[in-house]
Amino acid sequence: MSDAQANPEIMNRKSEIENLRVRLGRRVRFSINPFLEAENSGCNSYTSRPAGEGLSLFLELDVELVGSAAPQTGLLVNVSDIDRAVRRHAVPVFTERVRDYLRRGEHIGFDRIAAILRRAGEHLEDTFRPARVDRLTLKLNPFRKLAMDTKEPGMLYFSEKFEFAATHKLWNDEFSEPQNRKIFGKCANPTGHGHNYLVEVTVRTPAAGPHLEVGRFEQVVDEHLMQVVDHKNLNLDVPVFRTRIPTVENIAVFAWERLAGRFDPVQLHCITVWESDRTYCSYHG
Repeated sequence: MSDAQANPEIMNRKSEIENLRVRLGRRVRFSINPFLEAENSGCNSYTSRPAGEGLSLFLELDVELVGSAAPQTGLLVNVSDIDRAVRRHAVPVFTERVRDYLRRGEHIGFDRIAAILRRAGEHLEDTFRPARVDRLTLKLNPFRKLAMDTKEPGMLYFSEKFEFAATHKLWNDEFSEPQNRKIFGKCANPTGHGHNYLVEVTVRTPAAGPHLEVGRFEQVVDEHLMQVVDHKNLNLDVPVFRTRIPTVENIAVFAWERLAGRFDPVQLHCITVWESDRTYCSYHG
């Protein structure tokens, strides 16, 4: 009899590990040459593979899997296997469709991107079992991305990042000075301090339409959020923060309050605010 068989505690722990579900993400970079017949496969997958020639279309596809990590290895799926599968099954879908549209001089809108993501997801559907492909996210440019959940392929999640600069002071007048300094640390500086904040706004839109108008989307965010907070002292210039401490958590909630209901017919899904590259908060309303 093994130690595991003899010890119920070990058996219970093994069962817990086997039932522990995790989410694993892998980013695959590739390039498409719309007007060349053959792709240069390249050998540097970190930059792009296929590598592209000259001025090519550079794309990043994030693939997220969910499932239980194997107790013997701690792995959900070997990321090298994800790379191989995505390049074999998904990248050709993008290459074929994008090349076809551009050679005909046709615009690739959200509906067509949705169809490509859905088809790529179908090609990957049974590849990683028992792990399941849960979400595909296509990076449209450094500031925009479009995601699709495989369990809800009729919906798209469009995200765009915005930047604003502001100062804030983290301080509660009901606390003593030592309490404030203990809780907020150097952020309790009496004259405040500044951040270059990033705000990612994500909306939920049907893949079949009505589609988001990106220009109008940006105008709404600019008018109702950016102009309110950019280059401002949040504690003094934004009325709500005279009674609400402008932490990154409260700024995320405030951004939601400013933007919710303003993107009809699409819906606000999530606000994420970064105050540094290590500190951020997401709010789903």
